[in-house]
Amino acid sequence: MNVPSNGRKHRSARVTEGLERAPHRAMFRAVGFRDEDFRRPFIGVANTWFEAQPCNHHLRRLAELVKQGIRDAGGTPIEFNAVPVNDAIGMGHEGMRASLVSREL
Repeated sequence: MNVPSNGRKHRSARVTEGLERAPHRAMFRAVGFRDEDFRRPFIGVANTWFEAQPCNHHLRRLAELVKQGIRDAGGTPIEFNAVPVNDAIGMGHEGMRASLVSREL
């Protein structure tokens, strides 16, 4: 059971506990999760790392440090990507008009 010291279940248990969640656990195991990962709360780490954008290029290394901090604090990090806006690639065509608008989303 996924119960921390305060006696309350982690919300992550909704996708990790019970027979009906076996497919979920299988998916997580396929990418390297272990039994102990399921006993800790899942913490999402959003990352806009992008290889072709200098201002976001360092975020891959930074996300690794953040994830280690989550592990050290007793959580299970799950990194996910968000699409970054790249003004350099957008310059000179119609897509550049949406650059600032997309940042507001």
